[in-house]
Amino acid sequence: MKLFAAIPGAISSLLIATSAHAQDYLSRPLTWVVPFPHGGVNDNGARTVAKVLSEKLGQPVIIENKPGAGGIVGTEYVVNSKPDGYTFLYASNGALVTYQFLYKKLSYDPQT
Repeated sequence: MKLFAAIPGAISSLLIATSAHAQDYLSRPLTWVVPFPHGGVNDNGARTVAKVLSEKLGQPVIIENKPGAGGIVGTEYVVNSKPDGYTFLYASNGALVTYQFLYKKLSYDPQT
């Protein structure tokens, strides 16, 4: 149920973001990193939303699974990606909220 509640927000934010950028922004496929294994609820949900986004944006949205450490591996991958707006994260509460209180040191700052 949460997935379907997130779909309109994801689509809206990408459409608004594209209108604010230069006209050449969507000149190549987008990569959506899912920090969980293939075939799970998060992966299937992201693939469903990616299909809609691809149709709306006119560019492929490629799902790239980066499982490990409860979402930390995929989150680190996105944090260390080139900040060009073509790579984004299927975020989880664990990686962005909870882990900062559970681990003494993370390789990324969830606040930024």
